[in-house]
Amino acid sequence: MKINLKIWRQEHARVSGAFVHYTVANVQPDLSFLEVLDLLNEQLIAEGGVPVEFDHDCREGICGACGMMVNGQAHGPLQRTAVCQLYMRHFSDGDTVTVEPWRAKAFPVIKDLVVDRSALDRISAAGGYISVKTGAAPDANAVLVAKPDADTAFDYAACIGCGACIAACPNASASLFTAAKISQLALLAQGQPERKSRVVKMTQQMTAEGFGDCSNHGECQSVCPKGISIDAIAQMRREYIRAKLPFG
Repeated sequence: MKINLKIWRQEHARVSGAFVHYTVANVQPDLSFLEVLDLLNEQLIAEGGVPVEFDHDCREGICGACGMMVNGQAHGPLQRTAVCQLYMRHFSDGDTVTVEPWRAKAFPVIKDLVVDRSALDRISAAGGYISVKTGAAPDANAVLVAKPDADTAFDYAACIGCGACIAACPNASASLFTAAKISQLALLAQGQPERKSRVVKMTQQMTAEGFGDCSNHGECQSVCPKGISIDAIAQMRREYIRAKLPFG
Protein backbone atom coordinates (compact mmCIF):
# COMPACT_ATOMS: atom_id res chain seq x y z
CA MET A 1 0.00 0.00 0.00
CA LYS A 2 0.97 3.65 -0.36
CA ILE A 3 1.35 5.84 2.71
CA ASN A 4 1.60 9.63 2.68
CA LEU A 5 3.71 11.06 5.48
CA LYS A 6 3.50 14.60 6.79
CA ILE A 7 6.63 14.88 8.93
CA TRP A 8 7.93 17.72 11.07
CA ARG A 9 11.43 18.78 9.94
CA GLN A 10 13.48 21.09 12.15
CA GLU A 11 17.25 21.57 12.12
CA HIS A 12 17.49 22.38 15.83
CA ALA A 13 15.65 24.13 18.67
CA ARG A 14 16.84 27.62 17.74
CA VAL A 15 15.26 27.67 14.27
CA SER A 16 11.70 27.27 13.08
CA GLY A 17 10.47 23.97 11.71
CA ALA A 18 7.79 22.95 9.24
CA PHE A 19 5.88 19.94 8.00
CA VAL A 20 7.20 18.28 4.83
CA HIS A 21 5.18 15.83 2.75
CA TYR A 22 6.56 12.49 1.57
CA THR A 23 5.12 9.36 -0.03
CA VAL A 24 6.30 5.81 0.60
CA ALA A 25 5.07 3.11 -1.77
CA ASN A 26 4.95 -0.67 -1.44
CA VAL A 27 4.41 -0.59 2.32
CA GLN A 28 3.63 -4.05 3.66
CA PRO A 29 0.98 -4.35 6.42
CA ASP A 30 3.38 -6.26 8.70
CA LEU A 31 5.98 -3.50 8.74
CA SER A 32 6.30 -1.46 11.91
CA PHE A 33 5.92 2.30 11.70
CA LEU A 34 9.63 2.77 12.35
CA GLU A 35 10.44 0.44 9.46
CA VAL A 36 8.39 2.71 7.21
CA LEU A 37 10.52 5.63 8.39
CA ASP A 38 13.57 3.50 7.54
CA LEU A 39 12.19 3.01 4.03
CA LEU A 40 11.62 6.73 3.72
CA ASN A 41 15.18 7.47 4.81
CA GLU A 42 16.58 4.98 2.31
CA GLN A 43 14.53 6.75 -0.34
CA LEU A 44 15.76 10.18 0.75
CA ILE A 45 19.40 9.08 0.82
CA ALA A 46 19.09 7.55 -2.65
CA GLU A 47 17.70 10.88 -3.89
CA GLY A 48 20.53 12.83 -2.25
CA GLY A 49 18.26 14.23 0.45
CA VAL A 50 18.63 14.48 4.22
CA PRO A 51 17.14 11.57 6.17
CA VAL A 52 14.60 12.16 8.92
CA GLU A 53 16.10 11.97 12.40
CA PHE A 54 14.17 9.88 14.92
CA ASP A 55 15.00 8.07 18.15
CA HIS A 56 14.79 4.32 18.67
CA ASP A 57 16.70 1.50 20.32
CA CYS A 58 15.05 -1.77 21.33
CA ARG A 59 12.12 -1.68 18.89
CA GLU A 60 10.31 -3.94 21.35
CA GLY A 61 8.35 -1.38 23.37
CA ILE A 62 10.81 -1.58 26.25
CA CYS A 63 13.25 1.32 26.14
CA GLY A 64 10.90 4.26 25.48
CA ALA A 65 13.28 5.98 23.05
CA CYS A 66 10.91 5.99 20.07
CA GLY A 67 8.51 8.63 21.32
CA MET A 68 6.71 10.72 18.70
CA MET A 69 3.23 12.00 17.93
CA VAL A 70 1.36 10.03 15.27
CA ASN A 71 -1.79 11.74 13.97
CA GLY A 72 -1.86 13.91 17.06
CA GLN A 73 -1.64 11.03 19.53
CA ALA A 74 1.40 10.12 21.61
CA HIS A 75 2.72 6.78 20.27
CA GLY A 76 -0.19 6.59 17.82
CA PRO A 77 -3.78 5.32 17.94
CA LEU A 78 -3.28 2.06 19.87
CA GLN A 79 -3.39 1.92 23.66
CA ARG A 80 -0.48 0.46 25.65
CA THR A 81 1.66 0.41 22.53
CA ALA A 82 4.93 2.25 21.89
CA VAL A 83 5.28 3.61 18.38
CA CYS A 84 7.93 0.98 17.55
CA GLN A 85 5.24 -1.68 18.04
CA LEU A 86 2.69 0.16 15.90
CA TYR A 87 2.20 -1.82 12.69
CA MET A 88 1.00 -0.60 9.32
CA ARG A 89 -1.94 -3.02 9.30
CA HIS A 90 -3.66 -0.44 11.46
CA PHE A 91 -3.57 2.03 8.55
CA SER A 92 -5.17 1.97 5.11
CA ASP A 93 -3.84 2.39 1.60
CA GLY A 94 -3.52 6.09 0.76
CA ASP A 95 -3.67 7.29 4.37
CA THR A 96 -1.89 10.51 5.29
CA VAL A 97 -0.07 10.14 8.61
CA THR A 98 1.13 13.21 10.48
CA VAL A 99 4.30 12.70 12.51
CA GLU A 100 5.78 15.25 14.91
CA PRO A 101 8.01 15.33 18.00
CA TRP A 102 6.94 15.58 21.64
CA ARG A 103 5.78 19.13 22.34
CA ALA A 104 6.94 20.50 25.70
CA LYS A 105 9.05 23.42 26.85
CA ALA A 106 11.28 21.03 28.78
CA PHE A 107 11.78 18.85 25.66
CA PRO A 108 13.72 21.07 23.21
CA VAL A 109 14.00 19.71 19.68
CA ILE A 110 17.42 18.32 18.84
CA LYS A 111 16.52 17.61 15.22
CA ASP A 112 13.32 16.63 13.42
CA LEU A 113 11.54 14.07 15.64
CA VAL A 114 14.29 13.86 18.26
CA VAL A 115 13.90 15.86 21.47
CA ASP A 116 16.13 16.27 24.51
CA ARG A 117 14.50 14.29 27.33
CA SER A 118 17.39 14.67 29.78
CA ALA A 119 15.04 16.62 32.10
CA LEU A 120 13.55 13.25 33.07
CA ASP A 121 17.01 11.97 33.96
CA ARG A 122 17.58 14.97 36.20
CA ILE A 123 14.28 14.34 38.00
CA SER A 124 15.33 10.75 38.65
CA ALA A 125 18.80 11.85 39.73
CA ALA A 126 17.25 14.24 42.26
CA GLY A 127 15.97 11.36 44.38
CA GLY A 128 14.60 8.43 42.42
CA TYR A 129 16.99 5.92 43.95
CA ILE A 130 17.96 4.25 47.23
CA SER A 131 21.33 5.35 48.60
CA VAL A 132 21.12 3.83 52.09
CA LYS A 133 22.41 0.32 52.75
CA THR A 134 19.62 -2.22 52.42
CA GLY A 135 21.66 -5.35 53.02
CA ALA A 136 22.44 -8.23 50.72
CA ALA A 137 19.79 -9.86 48.57
CA PRO A 138 18.87 -12.55 51.13
CA ASP A 139 18.31 -9.86 53.76
CA ALA A 140 16.15 -7.84 51.40
CA ASN A 141 14.12 -10.91 50.47
CA ALA A 142 13.45 -11.53 54.16
CA VAL A 143 11.50 -8.26 54.38
CA LEU A 144 7.86 -9.06 53.76
CA VAL A 145 5.93 -6.82 51.36
CA ALA A 146 2.16 -7.09 51.13
CA LYS A 147 1.09 -8.57 47.78
CA PRO A 148 -1.07 -5.56 46.77
CA ASP A 149 1.83 -3.20 47.54
CA ALA A 150 4.30 -5.37 45.64
CA ASP A 151 2.00 -5.55 42.61
CA THR A 152 1.39 -1.79 42.58
CA ALA A 153 5.09 -1.02 43.01
CA PHE A 154 5.84 -3.35 40.10
CA ASP A 155 3.26 -1.57 37.93
CA TYR A 156 4.84 1.81 38.71
CA ALA A 157 8.32 0.42 38.09
CA ALA A 158 7.22 -0.48 34.55
CA CYS A 159 7.54 3.20 33.55
CA ILE A 160 10.01 3.43 30.65
CA GLY A 161 10.43 7.21 30.78
CA CYS A 162 9.31 7.74 27.18
CA GLY A 163 7.65 11.11 27.87
CA ALA A 164 4.32 10.28 26.21
CA CYS A 165 2.45 11.40 29.33
CA ILE A 166 4.08 14.82 29.06
CA ALA A 167 3.48 15.17 25.33
CA ALA A 168 -0.21 14.29 25.74
CA CYS A 169 -0.83 16.55 28.74
CA PRO A 170 -2.23 20.01 27.89
CA ASN A 171 -0.03 21.38 30.68
CA ALA A 172 3.06 19.38 29.65
CA SER A 173 3.13 17.96 33.17
CA ALA A 174 5.66 15.34 34.21
CA SER A 175 3.52 14.34 37.18
CA LEU A 176 2.81 10.77 36.04
CA PHE A 177 6.47 10.02 35.33
CA THR A 178 7.64 11.57 38.60
CA ALA A 179 4.83 10.00 40.60
CA ALA A 180 5.61 6.53 39.25
CA LYS A 181 9.21 6.82 40.43
CA ILE A 182 8.26 8.24 43.83
CA SER A 183 5.32 5.92 44.52
CA GLN A 184 7.21 2.79 43.51
CA LEU A 185 9.82 3.30 46.23
CA ALA A 186 7.32 4.61 48.79
CA LEU A 187 5.59 1.22 48.73
CA LEU A 188 8.75 -0.76 49.47
CA ALA A 189 10.61 -1.16 52.75
CA GLN A 190 13.90 -0.21 51.11
CA GLY A 191 12.49 3.17 50.13
CA GLN A 192 11.41 4.26 53.60
CA PRO A 193 14.61 5.93 54.97
CA GLU A 194 14.63 8.59 52.19
CA ARG A 195 10.88 8.67 51.64
CA LYS A 196 10.27 12.28 52.69
CA SER A 197 13.36 13.82 51.14
CA ARG A 198 12.77 11.92 47.89
CA VAL A 199 9.34 13.35 47.13
CA VAL A 200 10.44 16.91 47.99
CA LYS A 201 13.60 16.79 45.87
CA MET A 202 11.99 15.16 42.87
CA THR A 203 8.93 17.43 42.75
CA GLN A 204 11.15 20.49 43.16
CA GLN A 205 13.31 19.33 40.26
CA MET A 206 10.21 18.66 38.17
CA THR A 207 9.13 22.28 38.66
CA ALA A 208 12.64 23.59 38.01
CA GLU A 209 12.72 21.82 34.64
CA GLY A 210 9.73 23.85 33.46
CA PHE A 211 7.06 21.15 33.40
CA GLY A 212 3.47 22.20 34.06
CA ASP A 213 1.26 21.06 36.91
CA CYS A 214 -1.29 18.25 36.81
CA SER A 215 -4.92 19.27 36.36
CA ASN A 216 -6.37 15.73 36.27
CA HIS A 217 -7.18 15.52 32.56
CA GLY A 218 -6.19 11.84 32.63
CA GLU A 219 -4.75 11.86 29.11
CA CYS A 220 -1.39 10.76 30.53
CA GLN A 221 -2.64 7.35 31.60
CA SER A 222 -4.50 6.92 28.30
CA VAL A 223 -1.33 7.20 26.22
CA CYS A 224 1.09 5.50 28.62
CA PRO A 225 2.45 2.43 26.79
CA LYS A 226 2.66 0.63 30.15
CA GLY A 227 -0.81 1.65 31.33
CA ILE A 228 0.36 3.38 34.51
CA SER A 229 -2.59 4.79 36.43
CA ILE A 230 -2.97 8.36 37.64
CA ASP A 231 -3.44 6.80 41.08
CA ALA A 232 0.32 7.27 41.25
CA ILE A 233 -0.17 11.04 41.15
CA ALA A 234 -2.58 10.90 44.07
CA GLN A 235 0.00 8.83 45.94
CA MET A 236 2.70 11.39 45.16
CA ARG A 237 0.57 14.22 46.47
CA ARG A 238 -0.09 12.34 49.70
CA GLU A 239 3.64 11.70 50.03
CA TYR A 240 4.39 15.39 49.54
CA ILE A 241 1.86 16.51 52.17
CA ARG A 242 3.25 14.01 54.68
CA ALA A 243 6.79 15.20 53.96
CA LYS A 244 5.93 18.85 54.44
CA LEU A 245 3.67 18.66 57.50
CA PRO A 246 5.54 18.71 60.85
CA PHE A 247 3.56 15.72 62.06
CA GLY A 248 3.67 13.86 58.75
